[in-house]
Amino acid sequence: MSSAITIKPYLRLSGLEPLVIRPEMNFVNVGERTNVTGSKKFARLIRENKYEEALSVARQQVEGGAQVLDVNMDDALLEGVSAMTTFLNLLQSEPDIARIPIMIDSSKFEIIEAGLKCVQGKCIVNSISLKEGEAKFIEQAIVCKSYGAAVIVMAFDEVGQADTKERKVEICHRAYKILTEQVGIAPQDIIFDPNIFAVATGIEEHNNYAVDFIEATREIKKLMPLTKVSGGVSNVSFSFRGNDHVREAIHSVFLFYAIKAGMDMGIVNAGQLVVYDEIEPTLRDLCEDVLLNRNNDNNEATDKLIAHAETVKAKGKVEVKDEAWRNEPVEKRLAHSLVNGITDYIDADTEEARQKYPKPLDVIEGPLMDGMNIVGDLFGAGKMFLPQVVKSARVMKKSVAILTPYIEAEKEARKQANLAAGTANTETAGAAKILLATVKGDVHDIGKNIVGVVLGCNGYDIIDLGVMVPADKILETAEKEKADIIGLSGLITPSLDEMVHIAKEMKRRGMNQPLLIGGATTSRIHTSVKIAPEYDNGVVHVLDASRSVTVAGSLLNKEQKEDFLAGISTEYKKLKENFDNKKPVKQYLTYAEALQNKVDVNWAEYEPTVPTFIGTKVFEDYDLASLRPFIDWKPFFIAWEMHGNFPDILTDNVVGKEATKLYEDANKLLDQIIAEKWLTAKGTIGFWEASSKDDDVFVQHDGQETKLCFLRQQIKKAPGQPNLSLADFIAPAAAGKKDYIGAFAVTLHGIEEHIRRFEAAHDDYNKIMLQALADRFAEAFAEALHLHTRKEYWGYDKDEQLNNEELIKEQYVGIRPAPGYPACPDHTEKYKLFDLLNATETTGIQLTESLAMFPASSVCGWYFSNPKSQYYGVGKIQQDQLEDYTERKGLPAAEMERWLSPVLE
Repeated sequence: MSSAITIKPYLRLSGLEPLVIRPEMNFVNVGERTNVTGSKKFARLIRENKYEEALSVARQQVEGGAQVLDVNMDDALLEGVSAMTTFLNLLQSEPDIARIPIMIDSSKFEIIEAGLKCVQGKCIVNSISLKEGEAKFIEQAIVCKSYGAAVIVMAFDEVGQADTKERKVEICHRAYKILTEQVGIAPQDIIFDPNIFAVATGIEEHNNYAVDFIEATREIKKLMPLTKVSGGVSNVSFSFRGNDHVREAIHSVFLFYAIKAGMDMGIVNAGQLVVYDEIEPTLRDLCEDVLLNRNNDNNEATDKLIAHAETVKAKGKVEVKDEAWRNEPVEKRLAHSLVNGITDYIDADTEEARQKYPKPLDVIEGPLMDGMNIVGDLFGAGKMFLPQVVKSARVMKKSVAILTPYIEAEKEARKQANLAAGTANTETAGAAKILLATVKGDVHDIGKNIVGVVLGCNGYDIIDLGVMVPADKILETAEKEKADIIGLSGLITPSLDEMVHIAKEMKRRGMNQPLLIGGATTSRIHTSVKIAPEYDNGVVHVLDASRSVTVAGSLLNKEQKEDFLAGISTEYKKLKENFDNKKPVKQYLTYAEALQNKVDVNWAEYEPTVPTFIGTKVFEDYDLASLRPFIDWKPFFIAWEMHGNFPDILTDNVVGKEATKLYEDANKLLDQIIAEKWLTAKGTIGFWEASSKDDDVFVQHDGQETKLCFLRQQIKKAPGQPNLSLADFIAPAAAGKKDYIGAFAVTLHGIEEHIRRFEAAHDDYNKIMLQALADRFAEAFAEALHLHTRKEYWGYDKDEQLNNEELIKEQYVGIRPAPGYPACPDHTEKYKLFDLLNATETTGIQLTESLAMFPASSVCGWYFSNPKSQYYGVGKIQQDQLEDYTERKGLPAAEMERWLSPVLE
């Protein structure tokens, strides 16, 4: 056995879950229905601002087997940047959708860049090309690389789109050399789209388009073997739009040959793919003639397919549905259902098989597994695609679910019989036990349940502890039940820390069971870097349920286990070593260098304004009516999935009527809230003398000194551009000037009883309306206090004359950044802000364990008055600044690393 594991240069993508494009994957399906040009329904929902409903289209694509989700907002009636941003931000909050990688698809690069700012994981950009010349191509490629995205490159240059095989290969090779040699993009992160054009158009020059694509694909994979090839599959059948039956057949035949030639992925409706062998022979032959341009002199093949398509269309797809298979024996019916993903008859067929076979387990081990073997063979031969395999697995799961109660009843009967005979302990002596649990703090268990079913179908005894399971319960149960393997699952990020804790506990307890790690946020990298070093008896990341059987088998086979774990250990050590030695793509200054590049303020000429009072001021019951003019209505409409600037949205051609109605309803409820005093606005502000030293600000209050710690940008900037820190906006002690800092905290109380009342009346409309308005009131309160601070309480800009629109655009002097946000991303500084203001006692705002504020409609932050102060983001910081910051804070390094992990490079 080799002593080293080579990390192969595969295309690696991710949403919440990783997707490694390995050769054995055969074909990656990119869901096309979240494309406004590919789905009329999706386009309508987006135009009508029904984004939540549009998410259901994405969900259907994922459930239908899409492994990547293509999102395109190119429509003349849409504001593309806004639509892309809104949809992707919503999508990211849906774990069942966001688990797969996103393909950001647009012909406008500004829309692509907007999308890149929203997605998590590693996405695909579709697309860039040489059509505007090399300079533009390189510029866009650099942006894509900086976001860590893979790129689809269209076979399109300054002359136009490539239509022949030769042009396709020539343009792709030229782009490849530029991307790899000048931009530094890894070959495996390059995906070529050599242009799929429509065939059977009646124009003879178009007859070879499918052949040109297939042959170009073959040549591209020979010339540039690490790259991938993709394409919009539905384009090839465009001539038959309106006839889905024929289009589906064309797509499957095209993919059958294109995949053989090396096509790796394609944009196609995951729910509308027919199995190649299941296509009616006459139709399949006609499709092949057209696609492969054979027997097509004078468009003969094209004419025959068009004529045949008309007969299919005339009959109607429902009428040509072949139900003859229902007359076959139950074994063949089960196999047919599995191969075609049909669940309509699975209940009856499973029950018939159960009655026919001696034991319910025989049905699983017999006809069901036989059917799945057929699926595996078809998939391996390129005659089935992964979406269809996913559907097959669902049929299998449904059938197993029907059989499971009978299997359990049989087990119980045997157990009772053994008890009566005094041989109870021999019943399950040979069954390996696998304990599964979703870790503490996490309630997601879909993936875990699937793994349990798959492993259970392979003869393992599954102990499923459910969700939110503490470490002690997991390990105590494993010891008590003598589990052979422990499997941990989790979706949310804190679950990763809990898994590390469990691994440490297993080592402390001297346990020896292998530990399996799985779930959306887990990865081989995290497992190898964080979890595996904490436990010596085997830690294995399991990508999905299909891999769990192989892994479990290797771990439970005495002859294989040692070599298997040795290989895993070697691979993980290499991954950890590569991770530890990783060099950042962006250029950063050392923290010492960044400190030397502060904001240039001439402190000798600057005279800080003295606030009208020092200390705090409390607002017990702020007048809601006075806050009403400060409401920013745009976020209110966004909360209702209506996008546009206010008040223009009220006259919008698409949503104007409904927006106006919503606005009227909101103001009606506002009238009632204010008149009947439903909500109580409480707040506090404070000002104190302050001075800075480097990135610390020292606040003098009540005879004490509080040190505020801020972070500084470390990314290397253009000459003359400072590396910002909030401390730069406070005069240093050495300047000999008295400077000041302020803070605020505001909240709205009293919403709960009204929410309960609306819930009792099943009035979701007003319940949501009230919550949205409470949030708007909190922001309006913060805005109003900031205005009065600038003009009165601090008075550093007494002559300010800004309208509400200018206030919303933050055109005022000074800033009010909040702890936990881009300029000061450390949430723990909230503790100091709350102490200075005595905020909990005066406003009733509570800080949760994760430093969120309750009530939810609350806002807090700092006040800076310096004219040079500005809003910005710290971005990524380096280890040297983290160490310095931790020392300045005087808190444990592990705690600070946890809080600052989002900004730590």
